[in-house]
Amino acid sequence: MLYGSFPRITSCEGYPWGFSPEQVEPLLEQAERSWGDGSFTASLFAPGEPARLGFFARFERDGASPGAMLAVGRMLAQIDVRDVLPLVSVPTLIIHRKDDAVAPIEGARYMTERIPDARLVELTGDHSPVTGDSGAILDEIEEFVTGRRQQRAPGRVFATVLFTDIVDSTSHAAAMGDARWGALLDGHDLLVREQLARYGGHEVKTMGDGFLAMFDAPARAVHCALATVQATNELGVSLRAGLHSGECERRGNDITGIAVHTGARVAALAGPGEVLVSRTVRDLVAGSGLTFEDRGAHSLKGLTDEWRVFAARA
Repeated sequence: MLYGSFPRITSCEGYPWGFSPEQVEPLLEQAERSWGDGSFTASLFAPGEPARLGFFARFERDGASPGAMLAVGRMLAQIDVRDVLPLVSVPTLIIHRKDDAVAPIEGARYMTERIPDARLVELTGDHSPVTGDSGAILDEIEEFVTGRRQQRAPGRVFATVLFTDIVDSTSHAAAMGDARWGALLDGHDLLVREQLARYGGHEVKTMGDGFLAMFDAPARAVHCALATVQATNELGVSLRAGLHSGECERRGNDITGIAVHTGARVAALAGPGEVLVSRTVRDLVAGSGLTFEDRGAHSLKGLTDEWRVFAARA
């Protein structure tokens, strides 16, 4: 089984894909200068996942020293296994993502044509198997090894959703003008993404002046919301945030479902600088050290029954 692989990483006559030989050393020097902050690996492995910068920083620091990275990178630039591809004598599964910036998918197609009894599965996404739809990779491997794949519930996942938005954003935009407001939004987006990376959140989408993110641990989601509200105060704007935990339906890169609507309604109740959570979140984080103030029961638009909400405190 090969994932995100290649017969050679540099281009040459007869193999026009990959990095040019002249690109390799400058690329490695760039990697050496920034190694440990995650920016180099994230830019190649998962450019569509800016919220995972913290993950890739740990990946770099735990995986290799800058010197070891240079040695491995130079070794990779020397590898060329094109001539031995026809000698592979076992069934071969090649899994590759179409937007892979490290190993262009043409290399996977090249190998599939030359390895006897090889099958190529093309998936969407970036190089890193730990971002995007990792389940699709595991399903293909499982079926290749066992002859069948598990039947999974269609795209449902239990998660804590976080909604944030800037309070009175329209008034701020009118007072500041387009250029200054655009610069402030850029700073806001950077700060939010830094906190998502710090607390292991996954950015689902931005909504102009707000974010929708999801977490697999509700306590980290609440801590992230509190830290984000505090960090954005430095920009001179107030953020509000709301959280709820429940089952969400994945729809491509987006999520939907009652849990998502509930999180949005809870966020809409929050005041400037406030982080509100549903009772579900409060109950799930018992023993975490977080404290909450009861904000009473509310009727949430479009939802039945009343929902009790709480203001989070670190």
